[in-house]
Amino acid sequence: MKADTAQSLAVARIRDCASVMQSLLESSAYLSAVVKVADAMTKCLRSGNKILFFGNGGSAADAQHLAAELSGRFLKERASLSGWALTTNSSVLTAIGNDYSFDDVFARQVQGMGSPDDIAFAISTSGNSPNVLRAVNVARERRLVTVGLTGRTGGNLPSTVDCCICIPSDQTPRIQEAHILTGHILCELVEEALFEKN
Repeated sequence: MKADTAQSLAVARIRDCASVMQSLLESSAYLSAVVKVADAMTKCLRSGNKILFFGNGGSAADAQHLAAELSGRFLKERASLSGWALTTNSSVLTAIGNDYSFDDVFARQVQGMGSPDDIAFAISTSGNSPNVLRAVNVARERRLVTVGLTGRTGGNLPSTVDCCICIPSDQTPRIQEAHILTGHILCELVEEALFEKN
């Protein structure tokens, strides 16, 4: 690819991303959902409960990223918060996948680790990942608060969770870019609420 063609492609993708980000600014539904989820996360952590993040592929990376922002730190020097990614233990993932099914890799962990009033935080660009939806169903049975982070339509996820944040895009890369921005906003809102004096 010629340099000028490559540069044009880069510019086009930056514009695509900027367009999605602008649409977030203009979406009262998105902003309301972000505030609602941040409040739920704050309540959960203030009560000594935990947040379980999970998803596949890029969403698995986002799950790990957000769990790290809580258990490590985001912007403030503060106590660790209980954020867990269900995507990181290769022995657990391969054992459950082998002995049961890949569709059970998150559900079995939620069943074993989840307690009432914890948050099951499902990340899926399509909202249709079978293992994500199965974990949400188990979480609801166990009385966890369920949160979804997905794309424009959200597939089946919005109808199965207590609160869903939908990114107004149908393109996976743009959705993923907005997901990590949204995750960072949530982490900052939680820190501000729990550690206002720091």
